[in-house]
Amino acid sequence: MSIRPFDVVVIGTGPGGEGAAMKCSKADLRVCVIEDRTSVGGACTHTATIPSKTLRHAIQRLVDMRHFPGYRAATAAGPTFKELAQTAGSVMKKQSGMREVFYERNRVEVVEGRARFVDPTTIEVIQPKGAVDVLTAKHFVIATGSRPYHPPEIDFSHPAIFDSDTILGMVEMPQSMTIYGAGVIGCEYASMFRMLGVKVNLVNTRDKLLSFLDDEIIDALSYHLRDLGCLIRHNEEMAHVETLPDGVVMELKSGKRLKTDVLLWANGRSGNTLDMGLEKLGITIDSRGNLQVNEAYQTSVPHILAVGDVVGPPSLASAAYDQGRFAGTFIVEGRLEHKLVEDIPTGIYTSPEISSLGRTERELTAAGVPYEVGQAQFKSLARAQITGRTVGMLKILFHRETLELLGIHCFGDGAAEIIHIGQAIMSQKGEANTLNYFVNTTFNYPTMAEAYRVAALNGLNRIF
Repeated sequence: MSIRPFDVVVIGTGPGGEGAAMKCSKADLRVCVIEDRTSVGGACTHTATIPSKTLRHAIQRLVDMRHFPGYRAATAAGPTFKELAQTAGSVMKKQSGMREVFYERNRVEVVEGRARFVDPTTIEVIQPKGAVDVLTAKHFVIATGSRPYHPPEIDFSHPAIFDSDTILGMVEMPQSMTIYGAGVIGCEYASMFRMLGVKVNLVNTRDKLLSFLDDEIIDALSYHLRDLGCLIRHNEEMAHVETLPDGVVMELKSGKRLKTDVLLWANGRSGNTLDMGLEKLGITIDSRGNLQVNEAYQTSVPHILAVGDVVGPPSLASAAYDQGRFAGTFIVEGRLEHKLVEDIPTGIYTSPEISSLGRTERELTAAGVPYEVGQAQFKSLARAQITGRTVGMLKILFHRETLELLGIHCFGDGAAEIIHIGQAIMSQKGEANTLNYFVNTTFNYPTMAEAYRVAALNGLNRIF
């Protein structure tokens, strides 16, 4: 059996693995990536971010079409759920194909199979047909991502029980659904299925939705989910799940019983670290399969690094790519770039969208920071009136005395794009981070970007 040497071996080809591989390859290191799927891209491309956001876009377009005059007369029935979910296929294929070109162009070898450490400098890759590759390297980057958490008492093989990966393979549109877990994934799918007319019970184990967000944004999300017809149940925990020929019954510890056609489990994720031989190297794995790393993304074995969802929060594709690039920089140059990820914008693809950056009002009040608020209601913007998507607002939190931007919170159509204008100013050093930028800059009209000028003027009017 031949043993092939590399400078760096990256396990996983999602955003984190790709970022690390590209950074190391461009420094003329010999790099190999390992992927257990037949094509590159990781869970981000194949089961999580790309397919779910493509599905959301397809659903939103369908909802928009139904508002067009004559739509009902033009079509007797809309697409099935299977047809809606299949719209993700072409995007996934394009994304994966594009990334395959990246690896080819940068001379990064892609090995298909499942990786397992033999010793601190050697791994074996078990290929789908049973052949074994043995690779050695000076550095390793674990970027294996995560998967939906499966409690052992729930039968996920039952055709009416889904997780956030398998829900995209659902064939028939259900009439009713219980979603257990009201985190980002649970709220996104609750929004999508309500737009399709499915009756949704959203079971939240906490006292409010997405508590890391600004309170005003949380209130807006709760209102609009309920306005769509979603029934939200706070402070509830599962006691038992019973499967029936005609659906699923979830019994809660409070005594409530919820019977629906299907159950979507959206309560947590587990790092993909099973059977990788990490324990015998002295690398600790927590109860959710995650790895602990330092600020340079090193595990307890210094030449083995880990990035992305496998190290836990923030568990964002955008952050994973940066983490991979920072880990690659540390391997190549021995220096850290971790400061670049201190403020990460959050994009939540409910309907309407949510995006947030920086501190919330709750945090600023607790810290005793003298701040003020500037708001722009989307309903007053010409662009929103033209598109008909008038639900939402942009909220800027800034220091009363210096006018420094402290937090930006957006709820409404295009929020995940709009946030980046404020991010560009908020990331500036010293006096360049100022609310005055938005009042001294001309924005195209009519645009959603104009919301920054409106919010800035609104905030300055509160200063005395």
